[in-house]
Amino acid sequence: MASTNSKLTARLKRRRRIRKKVSGTASMPRLAVFRSAKHIYAQLIDDERGVTLAAASSQSKSIRDRASEFKGKVEVAKAVGLEIAASGKAKGIESVCFDRGGYLYHGRVKALADGAREGGLKF
Repeated sequence: MASTNSKLTARLKRRRRIRKKVSGTASMPRLAVFRSAKHIYAQLIDDERGVTLAAASSQSKSIRDRASEFKGKVEVAKAVGLEIAASGKAKGIESVCFDRGGYLYHGRVKALADGAREGGLKF
């Protein structure tokens, strides 16, 4: 799991530190974020049962179909946040605990969180 890439190693170290404290339940799932160079992914996870309750990503059909209306990756991330909030609300989820996955709370990660809040999720 450890790599010679120091940026990746530092992120994985932060991720492990965060995951010690953040855990999701059925009533308050964990909103986990993964960010790659091109795409961003979000999942609502119940850690007690080990089940993903809802997922959204920049590769989902609903966002790819509207790709021309986004100016950049930050706007796409906000749309993913809105989509994960809509899927969560449809399943009766009101509040979540945010797991930024070791990424800095800035840029696309922040935009996703803002979109999820705008969509009605409470952190």
